[in-house]
Amino acid sequence: MVADLRPLAALLVSAVAIVLIVASHRRPNLREGWSVLAALAKFGIIVSMLPAVMDGTVFRWSLAESTGIRFLEGVDFALRADPLGIFFALLASFLWIFTSFYAAGYMRGLDEHSQTRFFASFAASLSAAVGIAFAANLVTIFVFYELLSLVTYPLVAHNEDSEARIAGRKYLTYTFFGGGVFLLAGTVLIYWLTSLVSSGPTLAFEAGGIEALATAAQAEPIYAQAAFFLLIAGFGVKAALMPLHSWLADAMVAPTPVSGLLHAVAVVKSGAFGIARVILEVFGPGLIRDLPLDIPAIGEVGLNIPVAIVAAFTLTAASIIAMRKDHLKRRLAYSTTAQLSYIVLGLSMLHPYAMVGALFHIPAHAFAKLTLFFCAGAIHVETHTDYISEMAGIGKRMPLTMAAFTVGAAGMAGLPPIAGFVSKFYMLIGAGYMGGEYWLFAGALLLSAVLNVAYFWPVVYTAFFESEDRHDAKPLLEFPRGGVLRSYGTADDHVAADGGDPADGTETADTADAENASEEEFEYAVDKYPSDHTTADGADATSHSTDARASEAGDHADRADDGDEPGHDERGDAVDAVDHHGDHDDHLTGGPPADGWQRRSPFAESTWLMLAPIAVIATGAVVLGIGPDYAVFLELATRIVEGVFGMPFDELSGVPLDELVTEVND
Repeated sequence: MVADLRPLAALLVSAVAIVLIVASHRRPNLREGWSVLAALAKFGIIVSMLPAVMDGTVFRWSLAESTGIRFLEGVDFALRADPLGIFFALLASFLWIFTSFYAAGYMRGLDEHSQTRFFASFAASLSAAVGIAFAANLVTIFVFYELLSLVTYPLVAHNEDSEARIAGRKYLTYTFFGGGVFLLAGTVLIYWLTSLVSSGPTLAFEAGGIEALATAAQAEPIYAQAAFFLLIAGFGVKAALMPLHSWLADAMVAPTPVSGLLHAVAVVKSGAFGIARVILEVFGPGLIRDLPLDIPAIGEVGLNIPVAIVAAFTLTAASIIAMRKDHLKRRLAYSTTAQLSYIVLGLSMLHPYAMVGALFHIPAHAFAKLTLFFCAGAIHVETHTDYISEMAGIGKRMPLTMAAFTVGAAGMAGLPPIAGFVSKFYMLIGAGYMGGEYWLFAGALLLSAVLNVAYFWPVVYTAFFESEDRHDAKPLLEFPRGGVLRSYGTADDHVAADGGDPADGTETADTADAENASEEEFEYAVDKYPSDHTTADGADATSHSTDARASEAGDHADRADDGDEPGHDERGDAVDAVDHHGDHDDHLTGGPPADGWQRRSPFAESTWLMLAPIAVIATGAVVLGIGPDYAVFLELATRIVEGVFGMPFDELSGVPLDELVTEVND
């Protein structure tokens, strides 16, 4: 272990950028330039430590060693760049570079308000994320974990309307208060347990688990079990494990760059990363196996089994819910909930191959999901379209964006040659080696992959293989809670294909009457009160008729005439069906204009600030899938697992898990 200032420097780069961004609020180009420079500097500092970390060096900075200040006996505010920390920090800092360019294009394209606050909060969020990555103990990670919730609140509530404020309060309630309380309680228990050992209290991470905790747990197994589940719950809030997940979909009211980097990388991945720290470096596979739960009528099961069951349920249920979502970002949000559970499930299997797959799924999911969010944001900026049912034929208007979306969707489904295939393949191998009840978890992985195809393929299909005037119903799920069997409609009954206009694209008197009919008189293609959004008076907010949207646009114009500040939305809880920031396609509402989508070349569909990051991140997802052996993330993942089990990775597959666990305990 080497004393070094670089872990601290990587954290402080963003903090310095905050000051420069705020000072440059009157010069947008300079302000956004600071964001890019800070991202490059952060990435450069982290990369400079990578070769040595790969060779086994650990860089450490300690507040106590630098200033003599110590929180408690055995507790130091310290940063440590080890293989697991550099893994997460490298990913977040690399993706911030391209997100900085994308965010500039997105915010300018919509002429968003409070852009200085946005970019300052963005920099603060990356500083907190790197602090989580380099935290050397549970107290340090707790401080940055809570700080991340606070500094991302302005981003979640950026729109400043009632919907954004409600989402922001819910976000803080779940992540700051709920997750923070669980995490703090678990940390206090670990501190007390390790204080019972002669070596004294400690909260520092150790590969394979904290040795003092393993000793203390033999005397106080119930408290050790409680500490484990409290820590998993604390980090599980940000990892969106059910039933702690609902904040994530509501947080999609944030601007798309926030949804992309923070809700597909930094925030949600900080939860998955924290669970990795708990399983690999607080308790360790050996102690988790040695502290079984005695469940009546079942017998003893390892602490990992309940976590694996929750993860398997989450990835299956979230995938089913995603099929119901017509709002693109909310479908992506539930997809994120499912994909994060892949990571938790792989870690909780405790097999080396499953662990490598879980760790590699962190960058695999990040590249693919960031691509998907970037594409959703570009579609919103250029066409004001947020609903899948309005995207028929949009592939000719945005060919590069939808091609990149297809790549990201394939990665989410685990199709080769995208990176998601590699990570899920490793997890399946791990489940196969474990055998027994672990085949159920393998089945959940395969089922979720099929469901991924089921809810992503309609987006790709409607964009490239349907036309504006002839398209099928979305979402897919068709039963009383997700839509009725008549949702495809016929010429006889004028049933709307998507709960709005009839299937032939024309509005008739019968259709207009049907839209005003009661639920008993009219069968909706999707829920009458869908969970995406509903209007304040309970009306169906997913009915996108031209007249309704024109009326909303007129109402908004009237409010603007009354002196409302531009950029603020006063529609209460109504769905964001009207974009008030500009007209990119000669219409203010979602869906194609009256004369259909304009055909654009891939280089003319949007600005280079948005298209270049989309292309680069989508390409990265493919590169990670084609050459995983040459990708630094896979090599880092194997080094992390080698450190946990104490032997080369190529030897691990031939050793039964019970013997591996014995080696770890010894």
